[in-house]
Amino acid sequence: MPRRVSPIEHIRIEIDQRLTAEGDLGTALEDVARLGARLLLQTALEAEVSEFLGRERYARGDRARPGHRNGTAPLTVKTTAGPVTLDRPKLRGTDETFTSRLLGRGVTRTHALESLVIAGYVRGLSDRDVEAALREALGPEATLSKSTVSRVCQVLHEEFAAWQQRDLEAVELCYLFLDGSHFRMHPASARAEPVLCARGITADGQPVFLGLDAAASESRDACIGFLRGLTARGLRAPVLITTDGAPGLIAAVEQVFPQSLRQRCLVHKARNVLARISRADQGRVKTDYWAIFDDLDAQPGAAALAEAQRRAETFARSWERSYPGAVACVIDDLGALTAHLRCPREHWRRIRHTNLLERTFGESRRRVKVIGRLPGERSCLSLVWAVLDRTSRGWRGVTQTPAGIRLLHDLHRQLFAPPKREEVSQRDTVTHAA
Repeated sequence: MPRRVSPIEHIRIEIDQRLTAEGDLGTALEDVARLGARLLLQTALEAEVSEFLGRERYARGDRARPGHRNGTAPLTVKTTAGPVTLDRPKLRGTDETFTSRLLGRGVTRTHALESLVIAGYVRGLSDRDVEAALREALGPEATLSKSTVSRVCQVLHEEFAAWQQRDLEAVELCYLFLDGSHFRMHPASARAEPVLCARGITADGQPVFLGLDAAASESRDACIGFLRGLTARGLRAPVLITTDGAPGLIAAVEQVFPQSLRQRCLVHKARNVLARISRADQGRVKTDYWAIFDDLDAQPGAAALAEAQRRAETFARSWERSYPGAVACVIDDLGALTAHLRCPREHWRRIRHTNLLERTFGESRRRVKVIGRLPGERSCLSLVWAVLDRTSRGWRGVTQTPAGIRLLHDLHRQLFAPPKREEVSQRDTVTHAA
């Protein structure tokens, strides 16, 4: 590597090398997250030094301040992506000691990256507001100048843009989770508008954050556009897709991924059912509803589906006379409510709802609540991405057992490569002849 390559360029090269290297996808994403954290903080640190000296790295000419860069020293900072090591510039010949306002005394013991990213995005990445946010989060010693803030914010925008365009062809999905949440982001709109999100679990059982985009509504066309954007970047159809009951999202899934199993979120459905029940009976109906799906003593596939069907019929007999609308809400959608039962038993409780995205969106909404309307679509997406990107490193995947892997492989063949009609006819002929 050339001697005059800056620490920032060194990090960018490391990111490029990690993205193109072979190996486990989950590990690669974790490494890139740490490198991204390191890149952001290194950029802020370099910008502070340039401002202090009055010139950029390697710049010649009149000096606004005496002194020059004289190598670097390692500095470890705790961030939400884990500990990262920065190259802290050493200065010589200055008439004043340089002290980083971002990484000053005591600041390295805080989640500096989280404070910078989340607090900045929630205020729309206004230079003035980012300065105020850092002052609140890290104290007066961490206040940055407008030029430093501008440089850091530009890096953040570039990182988010790169994440939106990254290639998904190497992602081998088993499960896909889709959800949306509404935010006020456009001044001309009187109502909140949806942000659509996709996360998944890979064939290795690892969680992955896949996509995020804004839409004017949760219409079928808008949701199709979101899913087409994922497939255009290489995302292949998963075995099972879990959504809430939004009609536009369901219609889009059935068009873009027609062969995948579609699972209706059981938690959302429970809310729909209980909305049709009087308060006095809600507790008992809720218990009976979850009894349809919990603790099934049957093998995945036909046996589990048959057992759930029997339990649903028991639920219907118990409540049809009092609450026919609630019973119909369950029975009419039973196929989508039980799709997860065809997958490995150890995955059932993880893949039958979209709770993880719901909780994360709730955190995003709490951060937005204090400012009401966000400054625009870009700022809204940046905020939600920052929260999801941070929390996604704490998402749990699923445990893959040899039996579960075989079941998923068989299910994948049934869904995406079913035997041709001629092959079935020949097999039947051989069977009859025998």
